[in-house]
Amino acid sequence: MTSVTDTPRQNWAATPVWALIAAFGAYFCMYGFRKPFTAAGYTDWMLWGIGYKAVLVTSQTLGYALSKWVGIKIISEIRPEQRATRMLLMIGIAQLALLGFGLTPFPWNFAFLFLNGFPLGMVFGLVQGYLEGRRNAEALIAGLCASFILADGVTKSVGGYLLEGGVSESWMPFTAGLVFALPLLLFVWMLSKVPKPGAADIAMRAERVPMDKAARRAFFGKYRPGLIALSVAFLLVTILRSIRADFAPELWSALGFNGKPAVFTQSELYVMFGVTLLNGLSIFIADNRRAFMASQYLSLLGFALILMAWWGLGAGMGGFWYMVLIGLGLYLPYVAVHTTVFERMIAMTREKANIGFLMYTVDTIGYVGYIVIMLFRGSLKSSNVDFLAFYNTLAIGASVISIGATAFAVWYFSRVAQR
Repeated sequence: MTSVTDTPRQNWAATPVWALIAAFGAYFCMYGFRKPFTAAGYTDWMLWGIGYKAVLVTSQTLGYALSKWVGIKIISEIRPEQRATRMLLMIGIAQLALLGFGLTPFPWNFAFLFLNGFPLGMVFGLVQGYLEGRRNAEALIAGLCASFILADGVTKSVGGYLLEGGVSESWMPFTAGLVFALPLLLFVWMLSKVPKPGAADIAMRAERVPMDKAARRAFFGKYRPGLIALSVAFLLVTILRSIRADFAPELWSALGFNGKPAVFTQSELYVMFGVTLLNGLSIFIADNRRAFMASQYLSLLGFALILMAWWGLGAGMGGFWYMVLIGLGLYLPYVAVHTTVFERMIAMTREKANIGFLMYTVDTIGYVGYIVIMLFRGSLKSSNVDFLAFYNTLAIGASVISIGATAFAVWYFSRVAQR
């Protein structure tokens, strides 16, 4: 007879639920160090004739984009046992930068948002590294992506409430970081306990290995046309998503929702559930080629929803549902790239690779494109610019081009799969 003490203990860290909660929580908390500042208007300052909020957003994005470029090497080469300590180090540096932002007078504190963005750009790859290469990877990474969809709204709400509570625009970002510091430590500890993929995972999804420079160059050269097409679509989606995220208060104000912090969270709840459900369903497609193609068709649906949101707004659809619909349209392809496109591409081709290299390559391209847009339209916050009209024009053009690029990717990779 087996006693209670002889019964094997459940290893909760090896369960998908543990991994999902840990990844969701860690990346959600990271957003508390990155996005709350965008809840403020910073309307009292200009720099070089540019609205100060545009300067701040561009400064942080420059750091984030540089981080993605550096991360192509760092994230693709990092060893699993290094991830947790590197994550805490990066977020700790980002919080110190927010301290500098609060201590330095306007308008010269913009440089600290560059220092804040640079380390934070590494965090997604560190978290994703715990989840890729598993049979349920899409569901886990969809949950991870749900964290930044929801956190984008929640952290703005936190920033808005802190401002309403009397915290100044210069100290609000640092204060918001303190709110998320303790839960971050818990979730990173949970991540550190997640075991590596097992033999069954490797058999179905291919082994994920570090990639040196030669391996990265060979992989990209082998699939260059298709990867370029995917990068074009991801570039345009990143630009639209980033503007929607960083200038959400301006978009909501143009739609008649001025001064309502809760609306940031309310809209993103709908977006999060829709995007997570649709992208997570790909775990039920066992065949890697079919799952890859399904992700492309899901991306095409997203671009169609963006066009539908623009048409619906002109036809009298409410501003709240416009933001929800365009959010769904943007995040369906954006999250598909994170969850399924590269995960199943590696599994389909059986290449010795990892998602980190591919994600950080397209992320670099996406954020550089966003910086160009921000520099070109540095006067977005000025009174003579119809921000909503500008955004809709950009959304229409980006969606049409992305449909063409995605259609080419479908054609190219259908030929690759037949080799």
